Formats: sequence, C-alpha cells, structure tokens
Amino acid sequence: MGIFDKFKQGLKKTTQLLNTDIRDLFKSEGRLVDDEFLDQLFERLIKTDMGVRSAQETVDTVRTAFRGRVVQLSEVLEEFKKKLKALMAQPAEPIRFAAGGPTVIMVCGVNGCGKTTTIAKLAKLFSDSGKKVVLGAADTFRAAAVEQLTVWAGRLGAEIVTGDQGSDPASVAHRAVAKALEIGADVCIVDTAGRLQTQHNLMQELSKIHRVIGKQIPEAPHEVILVLDATTGQNGISQAQHFTEAVRCTGIILAKLDGTAKGGVVVAIRQSVGLPVKYVGVGEQADDLALFEPDPFVDALFDEVGRKK
Repeated sequence: MGIFDKFKQGLKKTTQLLNTDIRDLFKSEGRLVDDEFLDQLFERLIKTDMGVRSAQETVDTVRTAFRGRVVQLSEVLEEFKKKLKALMAQPAEPIRFAAGGPTVIMVCGVNGCGKTTTIAKLAKLFSDSGKKVVLGAADTFRAAAVEQLTVWAGRLGAEIVTGDQGSDPASVAHRAVAKALEIGADVCIVDTAGRLQTQHNLMQELSKIHRVIGKQIPEAPHEVILVLDATTGQNGISQAQHFTEAVRCTGIILAKLDGTAKGGVVVAIRQSVGLPVKYVGVGEQADDLALFEPDPFVDALFDEVGRKK
C-alpha cells in the first residue's frame, strides 16, 4: 500500500465528515463566496479539529481568492490544499540517526495514547530495514506494557531490557543503552510510563531518564518522540507543549488516526507546536505506521470530498 493509500485509509472518517459537510454547501451552479458562505466553511473545518487559527487562515485564503465570485467546489478545494500544504510543510527527515553507535529514541506520552503499540511498530519498521534493535521497557509501572514489548522483541529477534515492577525507570533506560552499546545495536528504543502532562513529579522523572541517557552517549537521546492519540483532538496541543518543556521533544507520532473524524488535528499540532510529525498510525496491524508526508496527507484528506455517494 502506497503512502497516499495509507493516509486515505487512516483519514476515512475525516473525509466522510468533510464530504458531507463541505459538499452540502454547494449547488450544481456553484456558490457565491460571501460572508455567510465563509462562516459556514469555517464551521465545517473546525469540526475536523484543525484549530481556529488554521481554519481561519484557510478560509481567509478562500476569501482573498474568490470573494464576490460564484465558485465551484473543485476551485475551493484547490485553495484548501495549497494553503494546508504550506501550513504543514516540514523537513523530510523521519528519524535522525546518530553518525556512529546506536541511535537512542526515547518515547513518551499520556496513559492510553497507544505508545507501546507504536513502539512495537517502530521496532518492526527498523528491523525490517535490517537494523539491530534493543528495546528498553522503562514503563516499570504497567506489567502489560513490558509483556507486550517482550512478545514483540521475541517476534523481531530484538533484545529487550526489563526491570522489576515499580523499579527505577531511569536504571532500566541506562541498562538498555548499555546493552545497545555492548552488542553494537543500531537503534535503542526506550519506552516510558504514560503520564499526564500536569503531573509534575512524573514529568521530572522523564527529565531524569533523559539526563541518564545523555550521560552514556553524548547528544543522546537523539530523538524524543511524543506519541499523541489522534482521537484526543485539541488536548494533544497541550500535551505537546508540556512534554516538550520537560524533555525537549523532537517529533510526534500520531496514533489511532484511523479511529477519529478529527484528522485535521495534525494541522493544528503542526502549526501550534512546531514539532515535525514523524509518523502516523493508520490502522491496528503491525505495518500500519506511515511515514508522514504533508502533500499526500492533504491530498488524501480531501480525496473523497465532492464525490457523490
């Protein structure tokens, strides 16, 4: 499945919403672009959770291009696409690998965001490309997370480092990085326990894990990935801001995109937080992790819009 098709699969619920809401604004002879139309357009875009700022900028683009004219849906969609692609532009750099030695990736997020499953998908992605992977199960509070990663390590032939339940997560992270150095691994992925961005003590614990890793390998962790649940919508922006303050996040993986009609949240996160979106989860299977590329994402977002059922 190509990247466009993966995005199309993940955005199915969002495009269904847009198809109904935006298509219904137009008649066969077109629609006059006046204040009423622009207000209605704004309301439709807000439903996708792309955020007030992004929706307003997109509507303003339509206003500038077409105000006072009768337009067809296809003309408006082209303006949408151009504006959103500009808003979401980002460096084409999925993961920054270390120049030498293991690349250490620290992964964080709130409870239930899909973090452990996402780590398993990442590990499979790297293993399938021939890289030797070590997993550090530093979520020492949730036995299920350790069990899940252990199963994946067995399937992928990856090393896994675990600790006793309730033990110091930083010590598990330390041992995982040490194991990666010892066996000459290409990638070390360190899981961390889910936590709310408002839990100060637990956010400090994340900072400690970050410091411990940095003492072992200069410039590590090379990536600090925040996993966000796409279904949480605008709350993801608050999460991104707080986690970035605590551990200097370098990028985002958006999980569960296929489970929401709020796919526009990618636009809001990209514009509001400024962090690149590295990958998106577009399904429940092990291979359902797609490298994020803005242009095919936007094309897929509006692919079905305007098509009659």
